[in-house]
Amino acid sequence: MRQLTYEQALTRLTSLCSTSEYCIHDINEKLYRWGINNTDSERIIDFLLDEKYIDEARYAQAYTNDKLRFSHWGRIKIKTMLRMKHISDSDINKAFDNISEEEYVNILRDVIQAKTKSLGDAEDYTSRTKIIRFALQRGFEMGEITKFISEY
Repeated sequence: MRQLTYEQALTRLTSLCSTSEYCIHDINEKLYRWGINNTDSERIIDFLLDEKYIDEARYAQAYTNDKLRFSHWGRIKIKTMLRMKHISDSDINKAFDNISEEEYVNILRDVIQAKTKSLGDAEDYTSRTKIIRFALQRGFEMGEITKFISEY
């Protein structure tokens, strides 16, 4: 890919950020791939932050909602992925505060029920282990998982 100018990169990013949420980490990766130097990258990010095209707290909220509702991820996996994108713990905690406990528990229940149906008989030790492992990989807490495993 050919190297972009400052103006081209800024135009592309304002267009992208006006249609979808991005974090500073994502923007930095794009700028690096486009061959934008560090000085121009900082200027572009400062502009995007000042004009509210990007907002880490808003990104954390959108990411958390999407991954919980559509991907059926638990808090642990969402938090890990947000940390990999260098989102602050305070922004992550604010996003988690907006998750209703009832909705979270219902999503976990749905994940466990779907896995149970796919395994058939969930009474034996091996099936229960597979269900627990699956829910853990989705990022749910062990304490929450064991509450529902005992129901099945």
